[in-house]
Amino acid sequence: MAILATVFIGITALLHVYIFVMESIQWRTPAIWKRFGLTSQADADTTAPLAYNQGFYNLFLAIGAAVGLVLYYSPANEAGFALAAFASASIVAAALVLLSTGRERLRAAALQGVPALFGLVFLLIAGVHP
Repeated sequence: MAILATVFIGITALLHVYIFVMESIQWRTPAIWKRFGLTSQADADTTAPLAYNQGFYNLFLAIGAAVGLVLYYSPANEAGFALAAFASASIVAAALVLLSTGRERLRAAALQGVPALFGLVFLLIAGVHP
């Protein structure tokens, strides 16, 4: 179960790094802002500070998940377990919040939340010591 947890939490971390890149670095490019449902460059420019901030939230969650996994396989495995579980649970909660904003965000919420949920469940089954 620890290997499955590692795979799903790793995927989750990588996905959130990619989301960080889109939101905090590439936001003003048409391909990106269109992907997020914006209809004009002006809208992208107006929302850029919000996207920049949100991207860093995603990056910090990814870092928490990744560091948690590294620590999980170290002598500090209890701290790693706690950090990986917290980051994964936070991502699941954020996906639920995203979904609460409208059914049209189901795909995005599932893309972000389902791997984190699987990782969290497998981690909890695996326990503190891999």
